[in-house]
Amino acid sequence: MSLNLPVSGTAQSPTLAPELQSGISDVYLFDAATLLLVDASAAAQASLGYDAEALRTMTPFDLAPELERGKLEDLLEGLSQDAGAHDSLRTQFQRADGGSYPAKLHFLRVVRDGRRLLLAIDDDLALVYAVATALEQYQAHFDAVVDHTPGLVYQFVQYDDGRVAFPYLSEGCGALLGMSAAELQEAPQRFLELILPEDRNDYLDELAASQSELTTLNWEGRIWIDAWKDVKWINLRATPLPLEDGTQWDGFMTNITASRLEQEEIRASRARLAELNEHIEQVKEQERARIAREIHDDLGGNLTAIKMALAMLAERLPDDPALRDKARYLDDLVDRSIEAVQRIALDLRPAMLDLGIVAALGWQAQEFEKRMGIPCIFCSNTKEVALDPDHAAALFRIFQEALTNIAKHAEATRVTVDLDRQGRDLLLTICDNGRGIAPSDRLKPQSFGLRGMSERARALGGTLTLSPAPGGGTMVAVKIRLDAPQAAGQPSTTTA
Repeated sequence: MSLNLPVSGTAQSPTLAPELQSGISDVYLFDAATLLLVDASAAAQASLGYDAEALRTMTPFDLAPELERGKLEDLLEGLSQDAGAHDSLRTQFQRADGGSYPAKLHFLRVVRDGRRLLLAIDDDLALVYAVATALEQYQAHFDAVVDHTPGLVYQFVQYDDGRVAFPYLSEGCGALLGMSAAELQEAPQRFLELILPEDRNDYLDELAASQSELTTLNWEGRIWIDAWKDVKWINLRATPLPLEDGTQWDGFMTNITASRLEQEEIRASRARLAELNEHIEQVKEQERARIAREIHDDLGGNLTAIKMALAMLAERLPDDPALRDKARYLDDLVDRSIEAVQRIALDLRPAMLDLGIVAALGWQAQEFEKRMGIPCIFCSNTKEVALDPDHAAALFRIFQEALTNIAKHAEATRVTVDLDRQGRDLLLTICDNGRGIAPSDRLKPQSFGLRGMSERARALGGTLTLSPAPGGGTMVAVKIRLDAPQAAGQPSTTTA
């Protein structure tokens, strides 16, 4: 049987055909009986560093010193004597300069003019080995990073038929979930069973949303670790990847128990601080009311008695101009003292609060305009709002502080105030047309006024927001929740 292969020349000196000689592959032609190299392609000569003359004295064992003779002989014995029979082996070629490179030789029996030859084509494995080495290094680096990651790196697959699987789990599985990676991979449904029943639906909802919208899964919840009889908070962050028969998530789980407990402690501490602050404000208001009553009743009563006594004494004074002037001076001094007592008592506890928050806010707007000369328009869509005295006082103090800030900093020429009843919400809005407030002003260390307003609003169970007012200036909005719905009364407008 003869196989028509690209080998040319006479029987005494066969050579490679031009297309093999000039190709990019390393091609060798050996005598099947002596294993001497008959011809080599230009690419093979370049790879080995030998010229054609030097190669013709060499055998496969010269080209690959590490090649075991028995291994090659076994391969050749296993090849059929028929032309076209082929097989391959891996070895290490040695260059003329002493260097070496891996190769895979494919041996093929050919016959040319009755002479049996072996055609060998080399697959240069240097690139294959380089890629394999790089992959091994990458895998080793990846494993090292994953093993030192404080958490669990994982792959999770949910198939369309309802099955689930964990194709990959890092070594952190045992430390986080209390079971080995092999245990969870064998029974992947156990992960859902770890999640506390009250958190399970939330997890499934987040998973479904991530799957349908292909958005990052970011879930926090609690799991029960039976091995330690303990509850842990964990966070899952994973990226979904659609598959033909389901969805795969690649991500990591971390133990956030410590941070969640700290957050809970901070929230509890803030709640306690808010309760304390509310209590302090209530005590302050009560103390102000008590002092205001005492000043009004005691000092006011005493000053009134003094004024009456002075009037009686003035009528009995002799007709002495100096004494008359002195009596008038004392009478004026008592009048100024009575006015001061009334003003101080009003500052401590405005009597208008007893008439309701709507009347108190309208009165304060008028007082602000009288004192500062800045028009202040107050509007309300209800005649009255049912607020307990402490909440009414807190809302009134917020309003006072807002007006004080406008007077000190805003450089405004107009102020509008709106009190709106909206179902169970009460909204107080104070707008000025001043220079506005910069974000940095809110962060000043001494901005106690803004902080006090925010704390009072929080104590009322509401919110306080600062924003630019329409047309310029600043808008302060306080929104609080009322105890029960109330029908709105007739709107009222007060222009001081």
